[in-house]
Amino acid sequence: MELGVHPEIWQIGMLELTLRVITAVVLGGAIGLEREFGEHAAGFRTHILVCLGSALIMMLSSYGFSSFIYETNVRMDPARLAAQVISGIGFLGAGTILRTGMTVSGLTTAASLWVVAAIGLAVGAGFYYGALLTAFTAFFSLFMLNKLEKKFSLFSKSASVRQLALVIADGPRHIGKVLFILKEQNIAISDISIEPVDRGAEARATVYPPLEESSELDSYCCVLLQVTLKCRTWHIDKLLEKLLSEPCVRAVKHFGIDESTAEKSRWDLSDLFERKQEGQSVEEQSK
Repeated sequence: MELGVHPEIWQIGMLELTLRVITAVVLGGAIGLEREFGEHAAGFRTHILVCLGSALIMMLSSYGFSSFIYETNVRMDPARLAAQVISGIGFLGAGTILRTGMTVSGLTTAASLWVVAAIGLAVGAGFYYGALLTAFTAFFSLFMLNKLEKKFSLFSKSASVRQLALVIADGPRHIGKVLFILKEQNIAISDISIEPVDRGAEARATVYPPLEESSELDSYCCVLLQVTLKCRTWHIDKLLEKLLSEPCVRAVKHFGIDESTAEKSRWDLSDLFERKQEGQSVEEQSK
């Protein structure tokens, strides 16, 4: 036997192995339950499997090659297999990240998978206290801090990127007034495009009140704005009411930023005037 070699440290009993497997299942499942209740891409079973697999890889790396400890040219490195878990879990985490328009979701779930993998490695190495403490902290962050974040959502993640489509009478003269309203309310404009309203029959029919002369459309323009709306400053309905109160604004509609609706929202004016018509109808009835 070589000096410095202690065979007992490369061995693990059945009871200890069972304890580590069960601990990995419990800790991974606890974090997975929180994700499952939130209906995220990776839930209860996924987190259990990640934690369990990480624990097994760690145990395999530590104890699976004990029969080679007496080989002359073999040097045991328990961290070699375990290190691949950290990089490999990135592929699984990437599958939970989704991008829809300007919105990215799934980052927290991807991070929870990474943490669960680390917990599994700690359990597999017998580092119970570190695994328990990390699992408790992760669960607290996902569950309790999520509630706290939602409670103070007016001060965090409150910005919403929207598209506003407006039809403005005598556009060149009144566009500045609309932009001033948005600037006055601290609403940032990131993109703007202006085009004349279509002279087709559909466009004339949607304008309220109807235009008797098609030549009147020459003074109208359709303005598409991409704005960043902060919830603590303005609710979208309040912004629309503010814009519609201006006589020069004949119609306004808002859209979420989505590639599937962006082009449609630009010039589909068939229902752009609903709010304006409804508002004026209510005024007429009140009179």
